[in-house]
Amino acid sequence: MILNLLAVGDVVSDDGLNYLSKHLRQVKRLHDVHFTVVNGENASGVGILPRQAQDIFDAGADVITLGNHTWNRIQIADFLDENQYILRPANYTSRVPGRGWGVFEGPRGIRIGVMNLIGRCEMDSNFDNPFTVADRILKEGGADISVLDFHAEATSEKGAMGYYLDGRVQAVWGTHTHVPTADTQILPKGTGFVTDLGMTGPVRSVLGIRPEQSINRFLGGLPQRYESAGGECKLESVLFSIDTDTKRCVAVERVDIRG
Repeated sequence: MILNLLAVGDVVSDDGLNYLSKHLRQVKRLHDVHFTVVNGENASGVGILPRQAQDIFDAGADVITLGNHTWNRIQIADFLDENQYILRPANYTSRVPGRGWGVFEGPRGIRIGVMNLIGRCEMDSNFDNPFTVADRILKEGGADISVLDFHAEATSEKGAMGYYLDGRVQAVWGTHTHVPTADTQILPKGTGFVTDLGMTGPVRSVLGIRPEQSINRFLGGLPQRYESAGGECKLESVLFSIDTDTKRCVAVERVDIRG
């Protein structure tokens, strides 16, 4: 069968969460989506609370992935242990709650492996090597198809990961930088790839926050608690169509809405 998997870019603030709640199910119906992965690490601006995670599930997510802001809202710790459908990066080196990958049941009993990894370029260096961690996860097996949310800063690291896993997983997408990229493609051995999904949140913003706050930071002003920019919102995502018989991605397309 052709499995349509939707990957949704970082949800930013309650504004982004509300927009997701209003529009995600409609997007899924329109594109005949079978499985949905949403990055939610910025639902609180930085971090995510248990009630926000539950709201993302209620909006239509099958799995939630996180990133470098996982621990900015420490209230999520117990939720990560209790709920197998929310993932934090698998390559944290310290002993932390939760899990970084899982195998989930899709349509017709298809086992969908979802990995969450974090990059090391321009990030905290206290992470295991995401490339070798991906190797270890894939050796454990148990999935019919596998996909990866690679939460990373450097486009080079994301691209390298895509080619490294080409033919071994069916989709690799980047998150974290909140800016959608136009390089949707199928790599030579059949892996669908995009450098960054983008974000779900305020349109007139700098990565979802009030522009004046970002300007203040670059001018050397005093630190401020980030606030949502509010106003018109958008949802940015990518649809991966995967042939579950050949284990190859057959189509990759952006699905972006606003207003």
